[in-house]
Amino acid sequence: MSECASKGCGCSAGPISQPTTQVPLTTGSDQAVYLIENMDCPTEEALIRSKLGGLVGVVGLEFNLMQRTLVVRHELSSLAPVEQALTAIGMQAVRMDQASAGQTTRLSIAKMDCPTEEALIRNKLGTMAGVSGLDFNLMQRTLSVRHADQVLPDVLVALQALGFEAQVMDTAEAAPSVPPLTTPTNWWPLGISLVTASAAEAVYWLHNGNHWSVVVLALVAIFTGGLSTYKKGWIALKNRNLNMNALMSIAVTGAMLIGHWPEAAMVMVLFALAEVIEAKSLDRARNAIRGLLDLAPEQATVQQPDGTWCEVNAKQVAIGSRVRVRPGERIALDGQVVEGFSTVNQAPITGESLPVEKAPGDSVFAGTINESGSFEYRVTAVASHSTLARIIHAVEAAQGSRAPTQRFVDQFARWYTPIVFCVAIAVALLPPLFMGAAWLDWIYRALVLLVVACPCALVISTPVTIVSGLAAAARHGILIKGGVYLEEGRKLRWLALDKTGTITHGKPAQTDFVAWGNALASDSRSIAASLAARSDHPVSKAVAQAAQTDGVALLEVAEFNALPGRGVQGQINGEVYHLGNHRMLEELGQCTPELEQHIAALETVGKTVVMLVGAKEVHALFAVADTIKDSSRRAIAELHAIGINTMMLTGDNPHTAKAIAAQAGIDRAEGNLLPDDKLREVEQLARSGKVGMVGDGINDSPALARADIGFAMGAAGTDTAIETADVALMDDDLCKIPTFVRLSRATAQVLMQNIVLALGIKAVFLVLTFTGQATMWMAVFADMGASLLVVGNGLRLLRR
Repeated sequence: MSECASKGCGCSAGPISQPTTQVPLTTGSDQAVYLIENMDCPTEEALIRSKLGGLVGVVGLEFNLMQRTLVVRHELSSLAPVEQALTAIGMQAVRMDQASAGQTTRLSIAKMDCPTEEALIRNKLGTMAGVSGLDFNLMQRTLSVRHADQVLPDVLVALQALGFEAQVMDTAEAAPSVPPLTTPTNWWPLGISLVTASAAEAVYWLHNGNHWSVVVLALVAIFTGGLSTYKKGWIALKNRNLNMNALMSIAVTGAMLIGHWPEAAMVMVLFALAEVIEAKSLDRARNAIRGLLDLAPEQATVQQPDGTWCEVNAKQVAIGSRVRVRPGERIALDGQVVEGFSTVNQAPITGESLPVEKAPGDSVFAGTINESGSFEYRVTAVASHSTLARIIHAVEAAQGSRAPTQRFVDQFARWYTPIVFCVAIAVALLPPLFMGAAWLDWIYRALVLLVVACPCALVISTPVTIVSGLAAAARHGILIKGGVYLEEGRKLRWLALDKTGTITHGKPAQTDFVAWGNALASDSRSIAASLAARSDHPVSKAVAQAAQTDGVALLEVAEFNALPGRGVQGQINGEVYHLGNHRMLEELGQCTPELEQHIAALETVGKTVVMLVGAKEVHALFAVADTIKDSSRRAIAELHAIGINTMMLTGDNPHTAKAIAAQAGIDRAEGNLLPDDKLREVEQLARSGKVGMVGDGINDSPALARADIGFAMGAAGTDTAIETADVALMDDDLCKIPTFVRLSRATAQVLMQNIVLALGIKAVFLVLTFTGQATMWMAVFADMGASLLVVGNGLRLLRR
């Protein structure tokens, strides 16, 4: 099923014309609000309504598909029947209106490797009283449990009953700890199992059939190498879960019962060996981004209160501490340079290939490499909240999210295994009963089908590929906030871009000053500079900087206000003044033909013009010019080469917008836009395909939210951008966007290759099984071989 969210629904059930739908509600009833992550479109709504509508005590349902929320009006003493019904139809419901009444505990579960374990845990905990939500991150082997007070011990006991040892990772009082992400392997039992299984095959061949020694060797092989498989299989069967361990246990036991002892032993050994290799491959994917954490050194040279310097554990360094960095050292913590000059290799954070010069006032980041000089900096963030740590946290959170392809795969796997299991039973029973076929022959074919019945290769192919893509992007300074954006990036047809700071350097300089009317030039500059100094807009900064350079005195400003998309206003010496653009001038009714002509002459050559307006007339004009980044021209050319159209949206005047767009090679440009205007333009573009939006200011927020993918630039050191953007570019290089699109396309290709490979191998072996040409050896080789192939194929993305 395609992703259906607030950014558009591609569901075959049709468009969502009414995102909120209700059934009649009864007054005087209680209500519960649920967030249902996989309630995407009207088909799920109909499924939930049919399931809950007949429950006694449920008197009303209110759906909001755009927000994925469900309000249940009820007259029940307990909501357990509602939550059990939602779980029964596969809905992942989290109680929202009681979030404050409970708590969330994060658990590390070392043996939770793949979706079969997730399904087992979800079935066990999902119906437990007091558990209101479960969030799985299989790649990091973590489980977040939202639960009522005093319920955690019951959760841990339930997990232990399933064979999982869970460790509490964090509490409100303690900082989160890092779980070990490498799977420990005990090779001795596996080695003994492989030797005895091979011996069983040899003895069977020498005796030309079964012998008591064959049985003994086979049993030793099975129970040394496959005991854990049997344990996990038994737990799964007790919980009515047909996972790979249960299917393999049944298949091996069946093979022993019909006298195929050597084959049963070798199949179990090969399965155990393949699991180990698969686990090691998955560890590589898990640790791909985690390895970045090792870039930050554990020690930092910190100045002590008495002025001396000593080595201190980086985790113990407080904000405000002064740290010294020598040439060639890695920087341990985020900070701001206070003394010295150097060049720093920022590739681990931003992906920049060239070192960046650093001087007092510049920011430095943990994990980056000081190259030539020595400097001192003041710490601005503790180790656990450095930019590097926040990148790792964001990517790990993204790894736990479900991508659209993974949703399809999970839905397929949910039906595939039970159907093939039923077919295997039919294969074992129907031909012998109705066609007089040999029982052992068809039972054997059924056992082969059981091995083929597990969709492990298919299920594991998607998360490994997505995680590898996310890690590869992070290494190049592109922080993608979920698999959905990594998959959707290849579909982009339009990219809308803000001008200032995105296409241009964002550091404009004042080029012209024109006194207007009867006002004194010195007074006008002083008033304009006083207003501009209170604003953080690049144009205002240019006016303020020019005044500071020329020694213009600043005046006291009262009742200062920013006017989004227009400019600023404030009261100076009892009179209200405005400093703003052409739109503001028109709204104030101060336009004249002569003034328009002068403004147009400046704008035509690509300059931005702001006017100082008093109560009755215009006092002065200020022209500011910015320069286009070289990387912007290259990026626009690359975007066009891969089939993406570009459009510039700016609050600047239309003349400047078109001049800058022409220099950069942008297809279209719209100027004089307010935030709502930018939103409208993005909505227009969305009618012709997927739209991305690149921006960095409050003015861009509505358009960024509406775009299918919102890009934030220069996110290094910026908490808000890392937290809110769909894709955060850690520096100001626009060329990272075509890199992101190419990575998205490569990821889609690998995903398709993996799905075709996994399903193709299954299809071939289903046919071979029915024709009697497949053996259990072949089946386990094919199943586990396919798993290893798709994992290896997914890991290729790490090398991009």
